[in-house]
Amino acid sequence: MANRYLKPDSPWLLALLAALVALGPLSVDMYLPAMPSMMRALDTDIGHMHLTLSSYLAGFAVFHLACGPLADRFGRKPVLLGGTLVFVVACFGCAQSTSIEELLTFRFLQGIGACVGPTLARTVTRDVFGPRGAARALSLIAMLMALGPAVAPTLGGFVLLVLPWPVIFLFLACYGLLMILLLQVYLAESLPQRQSLHPVNIARNYALLVSDSAYLAVTLASALIYSGLMAYLSSASFVYIDMLGVPVQYFGFVFLTTVAGYIVGSAVSARMASRYDSRQTMLTGAVLCLLTAAIMWLGASLYRDSIWVLMLPMTLYAIGMGLVLPHAMAMALAPFPHIAGTASALLGFIQMGLSALAAALVGTVVRDSPQPMLVAMFVITLGAFLLSLTAFRLTRRSTA
Repeated sequence: MANRYLKPDSPWLLALLAALVALGPLSVDMYLPAMPSMMRALDTDIGHMHLTLSSYLAGFAVFHLACGPLADRFGRKPVLLGGTLVFVVACFGCAQSTSIEELLTFRFLQGIGACVGPTLARTVTRDVFGPRGAARALSLIAMLMALGPAVAPTLGGFVLLVLPWPVIFLFLACYGLLMILLLQVYLAESLPQRQSLHPVNIARNYALLVSDSAYLAVTLASALIYSGLMAYLSSASFVYIDMLGVPVQYFGFVFLTTVAGYIVGSAVSARMASRYDSRQTMLTGAVLCLLTAAIMWLGASLYRDSIWVLMLPMTLYAIGMGLVLPHAMAMALAPFPHIAGTASALLGFIQMGLSALAAALVGTVVRDSPQPMLVAMFVITLGAFLLSLTAFRLTRRSTA
């Protein structure tokens, strides 16, 4: 079996890691077009449907705190297999839900299971490619990973034309089962050094991270950029389908522009990794996201019935996010090779925790206009830009 394990120079290793990272976005993107019909089927409202995303992100965030230390103690592979199995079970639970309360519970469990994929894929990348190679590898992984979310909303929209919404969660369960098989056969363990699970040791590792101002600045900046996306995604189906009249089967094509932007941004990010300092790339992406959020806010105020004033700027926002996230991850993990799992986990906890909060807050105010969503995006990205400036000053050593 060992001779089947993928080597670091194999392009299939990047593809496998990208498929792991895609576990998270697919769990969000594929059910987006179903949210209005799910709202009616479960006899609930927009605010509670927003909570299905926040509940998922909350589970995703919380388990990071345990996922990292467990992976640093027992290895990346056992935690990946166990977490993905939890994801599969939760997907079946979501498909069988008959009330919003049941769905919220299983979405929380789904988030717990899904968090191991993106978190430990980043960790394995740091283990295998080192601090300098990680930024480029993460950019390439992001580019490959985006292929899944590129088709997920469109696929979900067409599924809804002929099949009920639970089928979407059954598809995700099958995806999880396939990942368990591929991980068992092809992924080698990459843990460089086992860490103690003693509470004092875990607390010491987390204290080391939160006391590092550069780590916090980089992590918070990237988390806010991602939160801006979640503020958009949590309301996108209601804005486009219910407010702007886009047919459900075409919603995926609207979303495709955002995914295309992320692919372009990730590709540019990979090329910049060998030529520019990661701090420069991250700051450039944050500036682009801030300008785009301002353009969307202004454009939607002037042209209230146009989908283009939202679609086209979001493409640029996604390009900026593609520049920020891989380099931010590499910068955050570079100084901590001995606790890469814990460092990646805390980054994910902060990112998903802020995203869950953003989605929930936007859900309380979005009713018949996209303006609350756009105001939230601008405020969030302004904070990300200011933190990126701080990170640029604090981070002296290039990680790419």
